[in-house]
Amino acid sequence: MQNKYKVNILRANLLAAAVSLALLTPAYTLDSLLVVWVAIVWLFFTALLLDFTHRRTTNIPWQLIPGILVAALLATTPENNSMLIWVWVSIFMLPQSSWVVMLNALLAATSLFLLSPYLAFPDQWLMFAALLMMCILSIAHAHQLNIINSTIRQRARLIPGMNIWSSEQLARDLLREQTRCEREGIHAELIIFRVKRHQLWQTAHHLCQLIYPFENVYRLDNRSIAAIILSRSVSEGIERRQHLVQTVPDSRVSHSIAVSDLDVKQLNLNKLLMDKRASYMLESL
Repeated sequence: MQNKYKVNILRANLLAAAVSLALLTPAYTLDSLLVVWVAIVWLFFTALLLDFTHRRTTNIPWQLIPGILVAALLATTPENNSMLIWVWVSIFMLPQSSWVVMLNALLAATSLFLLSPYLAFPDQWLMFAALLMMCILSIAHAHQLNIINSTIRQRARLIPGMNIWSSEQLARDLLREQTRCEREGIHAELIIFRVKRHQLWQTAHHLCQLIYPFENVYRLDNRSIAAIILSRSVSEGIERRQHLVQTVPDSRVSHSIAVSDLDVKQLNLNKLLMDKRASYMLESL
C-alpha cells in the first residue's frame, strides 16, 4: 500500500535533497549557510514525519516554508543560487489555498527583483515571461489536483478493501445511522480514539478487524480516528466500547457519544476534537 502511494519514494527523494544540500554547504558563503542548514533540517524532518496518505491538506499552509527558504537563499547569495528561481514552478504546482498562492507569488516576484541586477536587460524580460507562463501553468495544474482530491474525498474510502473512510464520509454516515436508530430502535455510538501520529494507520487497521464488517472506521486527522458501533441496547454498547478501549493498543478514547444525541446537521468535527470540556468526555476511561 505504501508503494502504491509512493510514500517511501517521496521520503527517499526528500532525504536525498537534504544530503545533497549538506554536501554543497562548503560552496556557500557564511550569509547563506544558516538558511541552507534550515532547509536541510526541514527536508530531513519532513521525510521522517511524512504521513502515509495519498492526500495533502491545503488547510495547513506548509507550502510557505519552501517558498520562504528559496526566497531567503536568493536574497543572501543571488549570484550563486540563480538557478533556484525555477524552483518556484514546482512550488506553485503544490495544492494550496488562495492566500498562500498570493504570498508565494509575492515572494517569487521579490526573488526575481533580487536576481534582476545580475542579468542583462533582455534576459530579465525573457526570464520574467518564461517564469510567469510556467507558474501560471503550475497553478492551473494545482487547481485541477484540488478538484480531483475533492472528488476523491467525496468517495472517501482511504484504503481499498478496508472500511477506513474520511471525515467527509463520517458526516453522511452519522445521518444515516441516526435514521436507522429511530427506525429500528437500536443503539449507535460514535467513539473517537486519540493515537500517536506514526501509529494511526496501524491502529485503524487493527480497529477494522475488531468491529463488525458492516461498521466503519474514519480518519479525522493525523492523530484521531473514529468508529460507529451498533448494538441492540445501551448496555451492550457499553460492553463493546470497553472491549475496544482495552483491545486497541496505544490509544485512548477522547469522546464517546450516542449517535441519537448528536445534532448531525450542526456538527463541527474540528470543534468536537478540540473541545476538551464537552459533557460527553469519558473521564472514567
